[in-house]
Amino acid sequence: MSMKTGLMNLPNILTLSRIAVVPVVVLLLLLESRQTCFWAAVIFTAASITDWLDGYLARRWGIVTVFGKFLDPLADKLIVMAALIMLIPLGRVPAWAVFVILARDLVVSGIRSIASSEGIVIDASNLGKYKTIFQMIAIVGLLLHYRYYWFFGVEADFLYPSLHNAGIFIFYISLFLTVWSGGDYFIKFFKTFAKS
Repeated sequence: MSMKTGLMNLPNILTLSRIAVVPVVVLLLLLESRQTCFWAAVIFTAASITDWLDGYLARRWGIVTVFGKFLDPLADKLIVMAALIMLIPLGRVPAWAVFVILARDLVVSGIRSIASSEGIVIDASNLGKYKTIFQMIAIVGLLLHYRYYWFFGVEADFLYPSLHNAGIFIFYISLFLTVWSGGDYFIKFFKTFAKS
């Protein structure tokens, strides 16, 4: 069977690989140190790249499947939520913000299920894609977290920017987009049902 055809085509395999590395990221964060967090960030970054790559290949090869459509957002949610939940006890993200993100995803998934059961398709806006991109960039910064040398041999604190600060700034942008995209989906849902 070709890697371009069938249920186990390359895009779906890439998506499954994203799910497979979730326990690895969790374990590395359980063993929290500068080294383990660095490798967690490397693995998370590679997984984030597959998020773009699997969709690109599926569209390019014309093998967009129902299984892939179901699996891709699930893989995104699993690796993003796993990383964020593991970052809570490390004190790198506030628990209330992670709850807001999780609640939004659960509500949107519920809305999609209701709409689907009625045979209604609600088009998602680009806000959801931007939200995911900002979340993934933020998580990389929060995973790296520590101060890193920009210039060797110079003992000036301002030359050691914390990647945590950059990560948390982008995280709050992603949080805003999370709430905005959730509200946008909610409004579309009621407008669609009002017309039906």
